[in-house]
Amino acid sequence: MGAARIPSRQAEVWRRLTEVNDPELDEPVTEMGFVERAEVTSDGSVEIDFRLPTYWCSPNFAFLMLDGVRKALDQLSWSPAYSVKLHDHMFAEEVNRGMEAGKTFGDIFAELAADQDLGALRETFSMKAFKRRQEAVLRGLRQHGLTDREMLDMDLPAYDVARFEPGEAANQKPRYRAALLERFPDRRVDDPVFVTWEGQHILPTALGAHLAELRGVRVNMEFNGALCRGLKQTRYKELHVVDGEPTLVDFIMDRVPARTAPTA
Repeated sequence: MGAARIPSRQAEVWRRLTEVNDPELDEPVTEMGFVERAEVTSDGSVEIDFRLPTYWCSPNFAFLMLDGVRKALDQLSWSPAYSVKLHDHMFAEEVNRGMEAGKTFGDIFAELAADQDLGALRETFSMKAFKRRQEAVLRGLRQHGLTDREMLDMDLPAYDVARFEPGEAANQKPRYRAALLERFPDRRVDDPVFVTWEGQHILPTALGAHLAELRGVRVNMEFNGALCRGLKQTRYKELHVVDGEPTLVDFIMDRVPARTAPTA
């Protein structure tokens, strides 16, 4: 493969990886610093090094994220071979050995997950993400002066033309739209955009209580996110820039710093 193609493919890898979320926090694994290295090699294959904040992170959470990484890599335009290595985790050996043997993530984690229902876990996290994203957009619309009724009567065309200043509401606006359509793929364009997770319309008189529930979800997720970042910072030391790129340095392992993001 020509060297000139590597940067564009490298950028595509990182763009795909930004779409993979920590399921509990609804934040990209790239922003959480879990992807230590993502490299396109000279033959076009892709190598990923993945590390979580603690040695004992739930295997189910690890599964959901690694499965998301796999799906992201399967969508790359040149369909490369790839390897994904989990480091410094209590089940890293089992995971990496299974992947080298060609097993699916589902096969690898079937034993580790015991009798837990990963489908139910996925739905729980999807519900929390839906609520957190919705709350951010509703708060943003209120700050723009919309009344409760105006917000709750908003359909998809009106939603799409709404604009926010840069910030949480602007960031969550397309993400809530995606969550809404994933949850309700058969909805009509003139249906209300803001509904409960169960699909029920929200009355203006009930919006205050609804927002209080959403706020509880957000606060819990923000707390878990802060805890996760704190654990990661305790375990790892991060340098701001090395050779023009953000770099993660491990306190525990004596290794050459691994690049964590492509050069702009």
